[in-house]
Amino acid sequence: MRTTIDKAGRVVIPKELRAAIGLVTGDVDLSVDGSSIKITPVAGDELSVSDGLLVIPRSGTAVDDDVVRALRDADQR
Repeated sequence: MRTTIDKAGRVVIPKELRAAIGLVTGDVDLSVDGSSIKITPVAGDELSVSDGLLVIPRSGTAVDDDVVRALRDADQR
C-alpha cells in the first residue's frame, strides 16, 4: 500500500493498515529497522474498567484462550 509524506514530514497511515493492527490515536514509538521505520503503539501500564470489564493495555500480542489458561494454571501452582 502506498502513501505520501507531506512537506511537514507527516505520513497518513491508511485506515485498513491501522485497523489491521489496532493502531488508534495516541503516542507511538518510532525506530529505524534497517532501511524501514517501525511504528509501535505506546501501551499504558494502567488497568481500567469499561462496562464492568477489566481492560488490559495493548501489548500488540493477542490473548487467546490458551494464554488465559496458561496464566490461570501458573497462578494456581
